[in-house]
Amino acid sequence: MTMNHPGLPDEWGIAIFLFMIPLTLWILFKPVAVTAQYNGFKLINLPLLGPCVRMLTSGPWLLLSFKVIIVSLFLLIIWAGLFGTPIPERNIATVLTWNIWWAGLIIAVFFFGSAWCAVCPWDALASWLVRRRLWRRATPNNSLNLKVPRWLRSVWPALLMFIALTWLELGVGVTTDPYVTALLALLMVVLATVSLAVYEGKAFCRYFCPVGRTIGFYSQLAPIEIRPIDTNICASCTTLECYHGSEVIDPCPTHLVMGRLKQNTYCTSCGNCAQSCPYKNVAWRLRPQSVEVLQSARPHWDEAWFMLGLLALTGFHGLSMMPFFEQWLSTLALYIGDSGQLLQSFTILLLLALFVPLLIYTLLIRLTCSLAKTKLEFKKLFSGLAFIVLPLAFAYHLAHNLNHLIRESDGLGALISNPLGLAAQPLSMLEKHNRHLELLIHQDLLFAMQAGLMVFGFWISLKVIKHRGIKLGLTTVRCLLPMFMFIVGMTGFHLWLLMQPMVMRL
Repeated sequence: MTMNHPGLPDEWGIAIFLFMIPLTLWILFKPVAVTAQYNGFKLINLPLLGPCVRMLTSGPWLLLSFKVIIVSLFLLIIWAGLFGTPIPERNIATVLTWNIWWAGLIIAVFFFGSAWCAVCPWDALASWLVRRRLWRRATPNNSLNLKVPRWLRSVWPALLMFIALTWLELGVGVTTDPYVTALLALLMVVLATVSLAVYEGKAFCRYFCPVGRTIGFYSQLAPIEIRPIDTNICASCTTLECYHGSEVIDPCPTHLVMGRLKQNTYCTSCGNCAQSCPYKNVAWRLRPQSVEVLQSARPHWDEAWFMLGLLALTGFHGLSMMPFFEQWLSTLALYIGDSGQLLQSFTILLLLALFVPLLIYTLLIRLTCSLAKTKLEFKKLFSGLAFIVLPLAFAYHLAHNLNHLIRESDGLGALISNPLGLAAQPLSMLEKHNRHLELLIHQDLLFAMQAGLMVFGFWISLKVIKHRGIKLGLTTVRCLLPMFMFIVGMTGFHLWLLMQPMVMRL
């Protein structure tokens, strides 16, 4: 028998929806102000965080220490998954991976951007295996250094891997199998290692990794960026250590030039540029969270599809954890003659979840084109306006994962003392009930945080459609209405999902 988490109370949902109406009207008819150039606040000037940031930029030891800790936990997960109990709630492999890391990762992006990529155990192990160095630049670097084929130089591979990961997670049930969880973790290390051994740079991080690309796109909404301090210094630089590296420091793993860096999408926060720059012209800075999606992020066709995929898959994650989803699955299986694990039925529902938002968005883009006074290119409009879905996906993903993290992280202390779950028994209904009641924070505070996140995503998305629309030539309210309808509809759907009871992961 499973336990269900309570959904967002009706009064919260009604309050949010009522707040959406005047906010939409205000943004819709408010003139777009000319956005002034912002000057980010350097993190090294913060009283407590500043010294840590200074240590990160001045040498490799602090970052290396973090990597060693994360890799140690990662190896513990593999060990526990392969040799521990198959009971998922008693094995640290499944709990730490799916309840803690996967739930907390997106929340960490909200505060720290792509910092996880800097300590990623997949990349760390791959680098140590191929480069055979803990931190110094390896010459030669033990790689074939082949150029990535043109047909792979996009985020399409990462999107396909993200869909496959969702299929494994929710369809096959990887989250409830410690052994398969460990095998999946090993597979990601193998893919990262092979990619590093074959291609130049870190092609896995830039093109293939579904987690890294998700973090990269969500980092466009993070309050932290790494940018040049003085762009004039970068303009006059001829050696480009930020790109090529130095005698000691590796080059930028994703082929970025600091002087032209305007978005976080492909930055892995590794700090190579900050350590190799001879002018010390690189800094981590605080910034307004919406500034990148409003001003700097450039629209590309493959990136637009990835953002739409993020929106669809995050919604499907929530939908699959509703109590009625199993009934949907059984009904469809009965209709098509599916049996066993119902993978065919699940695959059909997953594909429908991907197809429906994309179809709605495409039709509304077509409608926007027809309403515009001047002729607009469909592909340009499709890519340019896709940024409106990023805040919607991020806000719901945060609210959904916050529910998991707050409600399902109890019992971690017992797992640390017995990570393999030796001689452990499955959770009793009494234990599940107690975990259901013992939250890290008060439930009302959790509801308030979820509501705040939904308002945050809706507000940013409204601003994006107004600013991006004006840049694309959509100068009238009538031209913007289809996209406003999309924003309101998707927020309403996400709000409805949050208001439903949700099945516990373990």
